[in-house]
Amino acid sequence: MPGVVVENLVVKYNDLVAVDDVSFEAPEGRVTAVIGPNGAGKTSTIEVCEGFRTATSGRVCVLGLDPKRQHDELTTVMGVMLQGGGVYPSARVVDVVTLFCALHDRGAVPRELIDLVGLSTRAKSTWRQLSGGEQQRLSLALALAARPRVAFLDEPTSGVDIDGRDTIRTIIRDLAANGTTVVLASHELDEAERVADHVVMFRAGHVIAAGALASLRASVDSIRFSTSSMIDVSELSHALGASVRAVADGDYVIEAASTPDIMAQLAQWLSQRNLALTDVRTGHETLIEIYRRITGGPQ
Repeated sequence: MPGVVVENLVVKYNDLVAVDDVSFEAPEGRVTAVIGPNGAGKTSTIEVCEGFRTATSGRVCVLGLDPKRQHDELTTVMGVMLQGGGVYPSARVVDVVTLFCALHDRGAVPRELIDLVGLSTRAKSTWRQLSGGEQQRLSLALALAARPRVAFLDEPTSGVDIDGRDTIRTIIRDLAANGTTVVLASHELDEAERVADHVVMFRAGHVIAAGALASLRASVDSIRFSTSSMIDVSELSHALGASVRAVADGDYVIEAASTPDIMAQLAQWLSQRNLALTDVRTGHETLIEIYRRITGGPQ
């Protein structure tokens, strides 16, 4: 069942069409990643879904509610995480989390939220004293204060360290597992791929692809690998009897199934040249590769 439904949405700023006839759904109990370059229409679309921006035309439904006409009702069950700001600079972590829990009044316990996002040792620090990653964690705690049935998260791991990213990913997955509709906007495609069930791809105000991540992946018979130095792809192609192409410095694709024989041949060929096999992937495209394939970007 969809938690968010967007149908034929148009958003204009004077003569600029920022969102042009966009339609997609975000299922309940799933993480939907909204991706695309700056200026593609992601933020305008999400702001309409949150009820903070008025659509020029089209229909948006969030948990069965019109986010503009029924905004007060929606805010009681909606969590919003901004990419930055939104907190008074001298406000302390414990105070602002306590305030948000009281405003929503849905049973969230301030200290538990602070512990959950890993800020227990920074509870008495002010917003301005937090690092960028810690500010992101606090913003997530504020979004969770509503115990939301729908959560809109803007770049939730931006500027966050490795441990913090693990914490945030776990929180996001737990939200979805407990039935929350999570809509996550991100420029970091490999990060989004770690948590996303569904993907909506924006480009120039249009949705160019939308659906379950698994269904967007093409059936790929190829081996992607990385090595410690540049190689002669013609020589390797001849040795393997399969086409090999470079996709980036040190990254290559072999157009062949990952059989034991070809993997052994690849390892032997690299070993003979004292080249390390630093990474190897088979079986499916990454989200970055899907986006490049659909947009016609460099492979």
